[in-house]
Amino acid sequence: MTRLSNATLPDLPAQILRPTYDRAALRPGILHIGLGNFHRAHQSWYLHRLMQQGLAQDWAIIGAGVRPYDSAMRDRLAAQDWLTTLIELDPAGRSAEVVGSMIGYVPIEEGHAPLIAAMADPAIRIVSLTVTEGGYYLNPDKGLDVTHPDIHHDAENPARPRTAFGTMVAALSLRRAAGLPAFTAQSCDNLQGNGAILHQTVVGLARLSDPALADWIEANGAFPNSMVDCIVPATGPAELELVRDLGIEDAAPVTHENFRQWVIEDAFCAGRPDWDLVGATFSDRVHDYERMKIRVLNAGHQVIGNVADLLGIVTIAETMADPDIAALFRRVEEAEILPHIHAVPEYTPAAYLDLIERRFANPAIRDTTRRVAFDGSSRHPGFVLPSVRDGLAAGAPVTGLALVEALWARYCTGTREDGSVIEPNDPDWSILQDRARQAAADPRVWLIPALYGELADAAPFADAFDGWLRLIHKEGARAALTRYLAM
Repeated sequence: MTRLSNATLPDLPAQILRPTYDRAALRPGILHIGLGNFHRAHQSWYLHRLMQQGLAQDWAIIGAGVRPYDSAMRDRLAAQDWLTTLIELDPAGRSAEVVGSMIGYVPIEEGHAPLIAAMADPAIRIVSLTVTEGGYYLNPDKGLDVTHPDIHHDAENPARPRTAFGTMVAALSLRRAAGLPAFTAQSCDNLQGNGAILHQTVVGLARLSDPALADWIEANGAFPNSMVDCIVPATGPAELELVRDLGIEDAAPVTHENFRQWVIEDAFCAGRPDWDLVGATFSDRVHDYERMKIRVLNAGHQVIGNVADLLGIVTIAETMADPDIAALFRRVEEAEILPHIHAVPEYTPAAYLDLIERRFANPAIRDTTRRVAFDGSSRHPGFVLPSVRDGLAAGAPVTGLALVEALWARYCTGTREDGSVIEPNDPDWSILQDRARQAAADPRVWLIPALYGELADAAPFADAFDGWLRLIHKEGARAALTRYLAM
């Protein structure tokens, strides 16, 4: 067993790809907030592949976090010189690669002075982040929630912020005062218009404390939109065992599927790596790509994830092997989602659906239904409900999507159909659970205006939802699937 570090890279098994560049000579250019598995399998990998070609040596990544629990990841990565083993899981076989594009991780302190100082360094030209879909402090109207305690704190205490966005504002303030250029702020989260949303959050927060700074960021900063895609399961005992089977001692390995996609708006204010040389796409049609991906893949996960966990199915691949759930996925996608998306150069909607279906069914990926069902209070409004709105506007069917929402409501009661407990799986779990239990008697109680907006009173959707939830509570989820598939 070889403990992963710079010194032991030559000792790794021969079949393990590893950095061929001099990591000691790398210079920082990107600071990334949120060093989870997705970032390390995606953006970090693209940069690593550029470095393997002798390029982008001055764009190395400095990691960062803003929550106390991020310190545990920092400690794990520090012990192995910031290296990560990526294990690609393909039904035809697995392969592994050690990625070395990250060269440091900012210490995590209350008030985030080290992080602010790091972002104020002129060497940092891109600040990127993955903070999840629900991390952008959006109100029900998708504007900045200025009433949130974290946003209020950062507006009142701009030099000692709590949030990632507050640290970005503080760093940009220091750069302006020093006569330095702004950095590009780059969201890598699954949000339609993620750059525009990041712009809204950063500039909106700056405007609460320093309107002149907000104007400077507007004039000098950049917030490119992007679409990111790669299925990356959480790391648990099985993944740790996989990396040990390869002969590597890695405290933070990452498994991923044999597919990646990254489509980026070419709107940077301080330069960028040439990610397109290693497979990324620069395009002025990011919205079409992200609409396809969010509606088909991300919404598709919500179509199947809640009902699968409700029925005690553990992984997405096992879910796709269930005839009823696989048929639900295919029918809802074809009838109620695909009609409202546009083709992109690489895929028609139908071809993209076929791709996603194959990816979900990959038995080598142990992606859990619980992970997919997490944070439904952000994912259903962001991924599923836009297709409901488009369907209603077009006079098209929304019956299947209403069933998906009813299955989510049943899931949030907190018990599976076999009586086992569903542990809290949403930041607002207690609120959702209370509503879900009330909705067993009065289904429309579930249609919370903050989540559903006008859809709570949209008769074709709300009526179908009411009927489905009553049926689910009376006869079970499987009976509802059978009824839908027979329609």
